Amino acid sequence: MKKIVLGLLLLNTLLFLSCGKEFLNVSPKDNLTGNNYWKSEQDVDKFIVGIYKTFRLATMGTPRGGQDNHRIFFPATGDFRCAPIVRTSQSSASFRNYLTHLRNNNINALFHGDYSFFGFTAIPKWNDFFKMVQNANIVYFEMDNMEPGLISPASIARYKAEAVFLRNLAYFFMVRLYGDVPYYTEAYHSKAIGRTNMLEVLAKCADDMKAHYKDLPWTYEDPSIVGNRAMRGAAITLMMHMNMWMAGFTTEDKNQYYNDVVSLGDEIRLENNNSYELLPLERTKEIFKGRTREGLFEIVQNLNYGETFSISSPYSDYFLRYPNKNIAIQRSYLFYEPKFMEELYPLGGTDKRKDVWYDENIYNTTGLMQCLKFLNVFNEEGEDYNPDDNQVVFRYADPILLQAEALAELSRDPEAREVVNIIRRRAEATLAVSETGDELKDFIWWERVRELIGEGHFYYDLVRTKKVLNTKYTQAAMSVDVFNRGGWTWPINKDALIDNPYMNLNNYWN
Repeated sequence: MKKIVLGLLLLNTLLFLSCGKEFLNVSPKDNLTGNNYWKSEQDVDKFIVGIYKTFRLATMGTPRGGQDNHRIFFPATGDFRCAPIVRTSQSSASFRNYLTHLRNNNINALFHGDYSFFGFTAIPKWNDFFKMVQNANIVYFEMDNMEPGLISPASIARYKAEAVFLRNLAYFFMVRLYGDVPYYTEAYHSKAIGRTNMLEVLAKCADDMKAHYKDLPWTYEDPSIVGNRAMRGAAITLMMHMNMWMAGFTTEDKNQYYNDVVSLGDEIRLENNNSYELLPLERTKEIFKGRTREGLFEIVQNLNYGETFSISSPYSDYFLRYPNKNIAIQRSYLFYEPKFMEELYPLGGTDKRKDVWYDENIYNTTGLMQCLKFLNVFNEEGEDYNPDDNQVVFRYADPILLQAEALAELSRDPEAREVVNIIRRRAEATLAVSETGDELKDFIWWERVRELIGEGHFYYDLVRTKKVLNTKYTQAAMSVDVFNRGGWTWPINKDALIDNPYMNLNNYWN
């Protein structure tokens, strides 16, 4: 049974079995490449489903198990870090101090308090993401080695494209967490290697995606897998994010990346065969329940089938109170600083998101404020249940705003205003966007915050635009020195050094 050595003794070739026996009951591990497996399309499909389940575990955890099975991944890494969140009396207990640490970018403190329920110790461990990479590599390899005629050429191309999407999704998430990461694409990898510069990793990922993404469908006829299996729109959005991240960090020509984003934005908006659309805001519950034409990629949960995330996972938990939680929770745990909310929704301004996604206490500072954007409680109301939403990873508004941002960076201001107004028109917001130059870039950044708040983008947008260095956008602004030494990353667990002389950690956090 071959072990995969990648710093952590990462994988053995079938650790995907931890995804759940209900998906894979296979022959012994050593027979994976023999005649006992890879005999049908069903084998391939089950194996790929296991990769999605690994991604779900890495980010959303499970409602059972030890501390590493709990996850606060999206709020901790994307929404609360360096954000203008303020704790209320409802979250005054010391075990909620992690919220203050995230706001202040005091990441080391997350590993020294009584915060095990929230799974912070899992974030520095990249094992699950490398399980995704390794198993995606296996799918890609085995598709070319199956007996001819078992699967149609079109299905082979689609499965390979799906595998490519999943491995590059894993690499993209790891780059945003750790910066430089080990990179490989061969199946059954067993060689100890070091970390590759993150821009090189993303360039390879982007080339990989370009070669395969058009083999993915725009959508699926089966509504049960729309949004939760790889679609072309999700692949395009992933490539757009990769390009914007490279543009944010490169010291060379940025325009090549912005031009790619603009072209990809045209493709997803103008060539999607009516597969995607922005739904009316009145249908917000449907959007975040999932499987709509607005969703591009999301992680599924369904209370009716006992399919739930870790209770610590959702952003929504922090901005709800009675009657949307049990009667003991009379205040939300958090509110946003009023200055921040007034920047998003100026007093007297018009924007339907303010009315649909928040209650009348939007500027309140005593814990009455609620964010109703993700409020889908179908089983029973109370502290022991999450709102019954899928976790959205990418939705259609995201690539539209990325394209607007890229157009502004290319000084194509009229086109940038036209594209950002697609989002504002849906929100029935004031359309008099007259900004130009740096003011327009700033306006589009804030529009991304308005539209995507709570969806895991805030901190990453701060980092890639370098706005994390500016107190205008965060009160936990980093110095240039701290940023350059890796203060924007997460620590890497020291187990990555085991049996790997080529490995190094993120020394800023040591």
